[in-house]
Amino acid sequence: MKQSWSFVIFTVIVSLPLISAVGWELNTPTTTTAKRSNLRVREGSPFKIAIFADLHFGEDTWTDWGPRQDLNSVTVMSNVLDAETPDFVVYLGDVVTANNIPIQNASLVWDKAISPTRDRGIPWATLFGNHDDASFEWPLDWFSSSGTPPIRCPATSNSSSSSDDDDDGCADMLRGTTRVELIQGEVKASNALSYSKIGPKKLWPSISNYALLVESLDDSKPPLALLYFIDSGGGSYHEVISNAQVEWFKTKSNTLNPDLRIPELIFWHIPSKAYKEVAPLLWITKPCVGSINREKVAAQEAEHGMMRVLENRSSVKAVFVGHNHGLDWCCPYKDKLWLCFARHTGYGGYGNWPRGSRILEITEMPFSIKSWIRMEDGSVHSEVNLTSD
Repeated sequence: MKQSWSFVIFTVIVSLPLISAVGWELNTPTTTTAKRSNLRVREGSPFKIAIFADLHFGEDTWTDWGPRQDLNSVTVMSNVLDAETPDFVVYLGDVVTANNIPIQNASLVWDKAISPTRDRGIPWATLFGNHDDASFEWPLDWFSSSGTPPIRCPATSNSSSSSDDDDDGCADMLRGTTRVELIQGEVKASNALSYSKIGPKKLWPSISNYALLVESLDDSKPPLALLYFIDSGGGSYHEVISNAQVEWFKTKSNTLNPDLRIPELIFWHIPSKAYKEVAPLLWITKPCVGSINREKVAAQEAEHGMMRVLENRSSVKAVFVGHNHGLDWCCPYKDKLWLCFARHTGYGGYGNWPRGSRILEITEMPFSIKSWIRMEDGSVHSEVNLTSD
């Protein structure tokens, strides 16, 4: 693979003014975001959600290969969005591969990943995966005879020396971008289309914990669905759903849906160990539905009883995760809810399986939640009714 050091020089130098322009607004953590109206069903149409999982933007930007993968991923998303015309998009984690991004502000790369959805005026929400805020990892070939590409580092405010030994600017630039900064940058550039939120501080370092309501077109009717987004960790901390998150979910769900009348859908990135219990052994056979089962489930380290809480709520219909690029099945769990993988959407990350997106369609009358996978080439497969007995 031929390397092009000029690309990384260009990327870093061009990015630095942008970083300076927005950096001061990204430094102060805040839990406030612009107030949004609730999501709402369109007249005469079901509510449709497209899930984009594991895009892994920003890989190997110093090569020809990396930027080409990002362009391919944009094509996948564009094809899906144009074919399905969803009402809402969920970015299901690993939007970027931060450990491969040699600039401080990964929000610049994050914004590229969001752009196909934003450019079409479609609202969206994001949650975090294990790569989104990971620390930069120095590529092995930078230690070879070719060495590290000449990166121009920003000057530091407390530096009075221009010596080559003064590397404070580079150290700061390569520190990565935090979860809070990523959401702040996303919301700032969203044109009011982002529904992403910074969750309660008591749950930090877990950040993307929030709920969204999908309203009926008729205000006299109960909401169509509740969407819960939960940060499953990884990157800057352990791959875990904490006890504090479980307690937060119990309180939040009992407040929003005390009588369990509103159907609930759950989104996080890394599968729980319950996925191992239902995973097909080899071929995907009924009652599971899907097309690829090419690797073992890579589960969280711990989820502290979250699955017990979900299975005891009759309103919870399904959980959707990414993380495993070679799995796209849905399987019933204890005859109470469905455990589903999305479909690997991005050309970044491991695996060469064809790319696509899991689609959800929520119909109000009669109520149903259906799902299928829309592929990059336009084909559709693996349709499943998530509300069937």
